[in-house]
Amino acid sequence: MKPDWKNLRRDVLQGIELDDEHILSLADWQDTAELVALAGSLRDRGHGNVMTYSRKVFIPLTQLCRDVCHYCTFAQTPRKIEQAYMPVEDVIELCRRGEAMGCQEALFTLGERPELRYSAARKALQAMGFETTLEYVREVAARVLSDTGLLPHINAGCMDEREIAMLRPVSASMGIMLESASPRLCEKGMPHYGSPDKQPERRLKTLELAGQASVPFTSGILIGIGETRLERIESLLALRQIHRRYGHLQEIIIQNFRAKPATLMSSAPEPDLEDLLWTIAVARLVFGEGMNIQAPPNLSPGVLPQLVAAGINDWGGVSPLTPDHVNPEAPWPHLDRLAGETAAAGKFLEQRLTIYPRYVTAPQRWLDENVCESVMHLSDASGFARRDGWVPGEEHAVPDIEARLLAEHPSADKVSSSIRDIVLRCERSDSLQESDVTRLFEARGSDFSYVVARADQLRRTVHGETVSYVVNRNINYTNVCYFKCQFCAFSKGKLSEDLRGRPYDISAEELALRAAEAWERGATEVCLQGGIHPDYTGQTYLDILATVQRAAPGMHIHAFSPLEVQQGAATLGIGVPAFLKRLRKAGLNTLPGTAAEVLHDEVRALLCPDKLNTAQWLQVMEAAHQEGFRTTATIMYGHIDRPHHWARHLMEIRRLQQRTGGFTEFVPLPYVHMEAPMYLKGLSRRGPSFREAVLMHAVARLVFHGLIDNIQSSWVKMGREGVVACLNAGANDLGGSLMNESITRAAGSGHGQEWEPSDLERRILAAGRTPLMRTTLYGEAPAERKASAFSAVPLKPISSAPAAREQRNKRLRSAQHGIALADITPLHVRQRSPEASLYEHVVLMAACN
Repeated sequence: MKPDWKNLRRDVLQGIELDDEHILSLADWQDTAELVALAGSLRDRGHGNVMTYSRKVFIPLTQLCRDVCHYCTFAQTPRKIEQAYMPVEDVIELCRRGEAMGCQEALFTLGERPELRYSAARKALQAMGFETTLEYVREVAARVLSDTGLLPHINAGCMDEREIAMLRPVSASMGIMLESASPRLCEKGMPHYGSPDKQPERRLKTLELAGQASVPFTSGILIGIGETRLERIESLLALRQIHRRYGHLQEIIIQNFRAKPATLMSSAPEPDLEDLLWTIAVARLVFGEGMNIQAPPNLSPGVLPQLVAAGINDWGGVSPLTPDHVNPEAPWPHLDRLAGETAAAGKFLEQRLTIYPRYVTAPQRWLDENVCESVMHLSDASGFARRDGWVPGEEHAVPDIEARLLAEHPSADKVSSSIRDIVLRCERSDSLQESDVTRLFEARGSDFSYVVARADQLRRTVHGETVSYVVNRNINYTNVCYFKCQFCAFSKGKLSEDLRGRPYDISAEELALRAAEAWERGATEVCLQGGIHPDYTGQTYLDILATVQRAAPGMHIHAFSPLEVQQGAATLGIGVPAFLKRLRKAGLNTLPGTAAEVLHDEVRALLCPDKLNTAQWLQVMEAAHQEGFRTTATIMYGHIDRPHHWARHLMEIRRLQQRTGGFTEFVPLPYVHMEAPMYLKGLSRRGPSFREAVLMHAVARLVFHGLIDNIQSSWVKMGREGVVACLNAGANDLGGSLMNESITRAAGSGHGQEWEPSDLERRILAAGRTPLMRTTLYGEAPAERKASAFSAVPLKPISSAPAAREQRNKRLRSAQHGIALADITPLHVRQRSPEASLYEHVVLMAACN
């Protein structure tokens, strides 16, 4: 039947899946160029400018096989090989070498059930304590998973339900090439004659069982071995039928036959380029825009851009260490060359894991819990491979690959049209959808460079070359907390006693000493936050304000997260708006927008299930803005979250800012993983990748353009080199000098102690920018504050007293006279010895208690 090309093309472009009849009609379609053009547009719609590959180690665990495929040189007889099975220690050593070269996949390739044919195989297995080849595969894969940083992918051939269940806990993915669904190829004189495991029904049954077991599976067809084009389409449709039921086929490989010497098909004709392109295009039309279509690059040297144009989006596994043992005559392309040829096709080469992103991001369904921790460790937020060793909280050099991207000035023709359109709408402050913001977070290659460059241009438009910072002190007054946030290594409760540090609750005297010392050292702000102590009430927070205000009368008080505000209001039996009024009257100036984490309840249900939900956090912030408070906004990202969660968060902040205008700045806070409870349990990633951290600042600049002018980069999280990179990605502020910081250090960060203003300004100048010491509300700090900051003496040791009931009162009093610090008039303060500093005066007062 001749295809109705006009209607077929219309359906494809409208995203309508083609039915079997339309697909079968393509068997006689000869216009390959038309097919390729249509498939290429479909590929771009589903995968943008990204081409993927997996960096792997190829492990030929055994080359013995009971099948006798007429084109194969991988399978050998016992007399032609030195050993029946590769020893496990040799496998581990090979994997460790690959790991040092950046490999993240261990590809197990083996012959089918050689023990059923060869006594040598049976004897070798018996000597090692195994009955079957697949039992040995399980043992070796388990060792690779536990002893190296590689994820096993197992091509074990035909399997039954029990064997799939046995291998699932030790592999991230598995695979079996269907090759062809035509039983004709198993007849006498055909390539699969004498190979019982190549019977299509056996292979399709394995694929069916894998789907039932929720195993991410690889399959595909081998073209040019005597099948017709109609049989190729029928094979693809057979795969599609199974995938429709289970959704587990993560990629479809179109592998072209290569004739090999010393085989029965050594003189058989190979499929030409047009035939390969036709098949790739048809496969894309069969499976649609979302499927991963792969063609091995080593089997088609010199024509890789044509393969991309025909609809593939993946090169498969490529090894910098081991050869392709199935096609030893076809060496892998060097990865730099592969990246170059991919770029020549207008695409960006990105590394993936053996399991594709769609399956990485749904681990509860697709991964055994034994594998989840390794996958989390190796993946980024989108489910691709984590390509750099950078982690928040440690001082690292900017990863080279991202440094090159930051330096790029991409030409418009290399940037996706969707990215250009979204960025333009951001620059115009037009309406945005969450899907638009998600797309920005998924930018890679030239798209990434473009997003970063445009964000930096907006920063320059708003702020010129000025980089601001505030001299401040963080005072975390207690780490006792009855909430059970899975990311927090700071809080102390019954479930966190084994984490670093001891429970503490500082006294009113210590609180006053720290505030007074901060003022003496040039601070314009103290930031006050702590755990939610079960004995704290709203009055506790009011007393904290009174103590700080009397210890440092000129200090700006930036204090209390929305969680603390809600808890304080609840303990006083009043509403949040009423409590905010009391806080304002007691001296509170602004509020930090912390406790936000990620404003998406899907994430919060796992991250902080007993904390404020998204709506409650937004309600407290809106009430604060309506009361006249200015606040910051934050995001804490890089744990169990995904780009669409970040998009929701930014859009929630954007919508609230459009209503109230109350946010002064947006502060991305990358998750510090080292001591976080959920990381120690293997339940989170190890913070964002460097690319993601840079992108968070850039996307925030774009999304908040015209609404929130200041994008802050946290040096405590990003490191001093990291924040400089963010200054080229839309950030204009470096936050506070801090003096002390406890929360991030409790999570394992090496940062958090003071970044002296003089050194901070040197770094800003070295980056080619102009430093500005600011106030909390982004005015220029008074000259006398700057003078005090630049001549500050070293910090005195702090005291964090063990949590005890006598520490709960946060209002400073005289034990002898019962006079509250709040009752001391400014005259009393002025009558102290003129040569005594305010800090020393508070020390004397504290000594009286």
